[in-house]
Amino acid sequence: MTAHSRPPHLAVALDTPGAPGPFDAAPYVRLARLAERGTLDFVTLGDTFTRPGPDALAVLARVAPHTARVGLVPTVTTTHTEPFHVATAVQTLDWVSRGRAGWQADVSRTPAEAALFGRRPAAPAGALWREAADVADVAGRLWDSWEDDAEIRDAATGRFIDRDKLHHVDFRGTSSTGEPFSVRGPSIVPRPPQGRPVIVVDATEDAARETAAARADVALVRAEDPDTAHAARTELRARAQELGRDPDHLRVLVSLPVELPAAGDAAGLADLLTDWHAAEAADGFHLRPADPERDLGRLVDGTVPALRRRGLLRRAYPGTTLRDHLGLARPAGRYAAVRTGEAS
Repeated sequence: MTAHSRPPHLAVALDTPGAPGPFDAAPYVRLARLAERGTLDFVTLGDTFTRPGPDALAVLARVAPHTARVGLVPTVTTTHTEPFHVATAVQTLDWVSRGRAGWQADVSRTPAEAALFGRRPAAPAGALWREAADVADVAGRLWDSWEDDAEIRDAATGRFIDRDKLHHVDFRGTSSTGEPFSVRGPSIVPRPPQGRPVIVVDATEDAARETAAARADVALVRAEDPDTAHAARTELRARAQELGRDPDHLRVLVSLPVELPAAGDAAGLADLLTDWHAAEAADGFHLRPADPERDLGRLVDGTVPALRRRGLLRRAYPGTTLRDHLGLARPAGRYAAVRTGEAS
């Protein structure tokens, strides 16, 4: 499918240069609601172990009950964290947001981050991303480990769970330092509303491309021109197909920095996005405002209406989940399909 055959997806980063109060979620609630007014697909919030400010996943869990449609995608790193905890935390965000959770998988590559834990040294990017692919793999298995109807809540018999619909997970992977690790399930959280929350990977660096092609639902690519973005999309789709995936199940969004100090710049951004979309650069855009407090309002009130007039942005959300917004089907649980003989 060409990138020009459907309207582009639109997402925005909420990362602020001057962080709000260290434990104040109110600015993020306000910005997420603004993005929702613009019918954007999702918002992202970055995180590292060494940045000041609150945990991105916790902030977006706080944002969830104050929004109704916009997708919520925190960064959660796969280095120095327990895969089981990552999987269940993202799974819980999908529950509290009623099916709007994503997870931007990232790696922690600096000695300063490694020193905070003291368990192992910083590793090369290639090894970190191979570990990230393993973590994303086992997260998907844990999300599938409860069948959708495993909860029966039968008060008459006192049965809460149908144990036949819980599935054992015994995953063995390799850490970024070459050591084996194992994760056992099932999860402690029921299968989430989306089946599997949306996995997002910044595939700008070559080291992250393989993980994105293998595990991501959405790949972000930072590019300075449409040709570079188009080439990255082509490469990611081809590699996904080589790995046995349907490339139409992978969305590639070009990630662009934006600064809108004036209303005219918002209209100019609409022109730029229109031109990049016509050039089939990507399936959509992930915008990174220089100052979300200033730029997001101009984007929603200036750029969004211009795109709508051109038929390049919807006026309402097509469904209730992030997968609905992205046009991605809810995946069947792999273990349930095997148990019932519906899949090999």
